[in-house]
Amino acid sequence: MVTLHSPRRFDMVSPFVRRQRLAAVLRELREERGMLADELAKRIHYSRTKITRLENAYGRPDVGDVVKILDALEVPDDQWSQIVRLASAAAAKGWWDSYGDAMGARQRLYADLESGADTIREYNDTSIPGLLQTPEFSDALVKVKRVEGPLSFSPKRMTEARQRRQQSVLCPDGPTFDVILDEVVVRRINVPVGIMAAQVHHVVNLMTSEPRLNVRVLPVDARIEGVSIPRSAFFLYTFPDSADPPIAVVETPSADLVYAESGEVKQHTKIYQLLGKAVLSSEESLTCLAEAAEQLTREAGLDG
Repeated sequence: MVTLHSPRRFDMVSPFVRRQRLAAVLRELREERGMLADELAKRIHYSRTKITRLENAYGRPDVGDVVKILDALEVPDDQWSQIVRLASAAAAKGWWDSYGDAMGARQRLYADLESGADTIREYNDTSIPGLLQTPEFSDALVKVKRVEGPLSFSPKRMTEARQRRQQSVLCPDGPTFDVILDEVVVRRINVPVGIMAAQVHHVVNLMTSEPRLNVRVLPVDARIEGVSIPRSAFFLYTFPDSADPPIAVVETPSADLVYAESGEVKQHTKIYQLLGKAVLSSEESLTCLAEAAEQLTREAGLDG
């Protein structure tokens, strides 16, 4: 039977996540009534494709479409109003939508998922996390990206959006943000050394000033047992309302793979927990990064 919990921070939670939740609710309601998607589509004179898209959270839902489905399924009034409210939240637009493609599709997804998140966990073995980047470091990465081909985003708008994300997450009532950072990120440098030095100093400063932020370093000589080292960065999100599904996002060179299925989320959560056994402590991580920052500063000839 479909259950709908009373949400905390309902209006603030990611519309993307609410679409996942709405999709599951609509599919379960239809299946409870023993109705196939084709039959439901015929009852409301819609295509089966439209029903499938709604039940798989493809795109922003039309609240009117949801109302027709609920009426066709004869959903009781108490459930009806809750689901319509859920559909409205799933259809909502966030500040990131005003940027369109200018901020980049990946960053738009991250901004959406971060909205109203309770916890964010990130494993990164390729770069400083976007939420911790300085504008100068971001600009340097853009120059590297230009070498690979034409950009699909506006560098200026991308940097603006990233700063807005940082303000939203690194605030007093923001989510808990836990990072496992592979030490190789601060040892293998692909931007000017002076910019990298300032970036690592910035991370060190954030570690000592942001109580909700915890950065732990996975050392290059770590002894990792019982888990394969991930081939790419990944992210884990949870939300205040237990009815909202936890989300896992895995980076690939060209796109992001988003998982709301419990199996995939549990698998990546377990990997994160196992990696957490091999990292340096918070204090040791701070020392490691501070020493790396000082070494980079000396290499850049910026000391003294």
